Order: sequence, then structure tokens, then C-alpha cells
Amino acid sequence: MHVTIVASPTTIDPNLSLAAPDVASQAGVRQYWQTEDDCAADAQKLALVLTPTLRQGASVLIELRGTLGAGKTTFTRHLLRAMGVQGRIKSPSYAVVEPYEPQGLPVWHFDFYRFADPREWEDAGFRDIFAGPGLKVVEWPDKVGGLLPAADLLVNLDTDAQGARQVVLRTHTMPGSDILSAWFSPGVTSRSTEP
Repeated sequence: MHVTIVASPTTIDPNLSLAAPDVASQAGVRQYWQTEDDCAADAQKLALVLTPTLRQGASVLIELRGTLGAGKTTFTRHLLRAMGVQGRIKSPSYAVVEPYEPQGLPVWHFDFYRFADPREWEDAGFRDIFAGPGLKVVEWPDKVGGLLPAADLLVNLDTDAQGARQVVLRTHTMPGSDILSAWFSPGVTSRSTEP
């Protein structure tokens, strides 16, 4: 697994002030998942960071972006499995949302791919879920326009000609910056600057 921190001294700086510009959302953290094991390993590390945060009653929103087949659902399955979800983890493409409670933690996996109009989000009554505590993992967030709250983590996935996943992680919130910083702190993951 290879990770590149894209040049910016404040990308994952835990001392980033609230007044600072959102540099992490512009530059981000770039990773390369050469194999499925790389994806699963990073999902496991993220689960280790998210679980105590969620136990404290936090609300965390992760947006997954990428073309069909880029690995959004695969990454989510690895993350949910790492958090303790047992049994089958279904894609919510048709149901729109699949709820889980690993270790008693509220988790929702959304897929808005089939939404034709952002008002469907309002009509479905999801506002209360997004306002409450728990993890919300959202595929195809652009389908609900600007109705979602600011994402704590944005995960952009793309595949290259060899099938490796190129991943760019960004954040738009202070809690997201804290999560991103903890995810890539020493002892949680190794770093390499080579793709």
C-alpha cells in the first residue's frame, strides 16, 4: 500500500485552527490501493479511529465519490466488517439505505444513485438521521444536491488501467480533520511516497 500526503503543511495538522482555510479539502491525502487487501487494511485503520469517536456520540458523514465500479461499496463493506458488522452487507442501491448497529453504534449506508430529484431526500425523511449521532456513509451524494450537511470525509475513488484504486481523501470539517489526522498518525498506518 502506498500513501502520498499531497503537499500542504496543514493537510492533516491536528492544530489546524477554525479560521484557517480548508486546505485539506483542496489538496487532500492521496493513496493507492494496489490490492483488495490494501483497501481492507485502510478500512480497518479507519474503523479503529471511528469507533471511539462514535462511542462518544459523534455524528460522522463520509461521502464516497467515483464512477460505477470504482469501489465505493467495496470500501464500505470493508469498513463495516472492520467495525463488527456480521452477516451479509448488502448494497443499498435499491433500498437507498441499509442500517447497521455494530457494537451498538448507529451506522447507515446510503446509496442515492437512483434519485432523480434532490427532493426525494427530503421526502424520504432522512434529515433526522443526518442530524443525529452515528456514522453515515453516502454513495452518490451529488444526487441530493446541497441538502446534505458538510461531509467530514470525502473519499474520491478511481481505478487505473491495472485495476489499482487511486484514492484522494479530503475533509471539510474540524472533526473530519481530526479523523483524517488520526487515521494517518504513526502507529495507525505506514506511509510511502511512491505510487
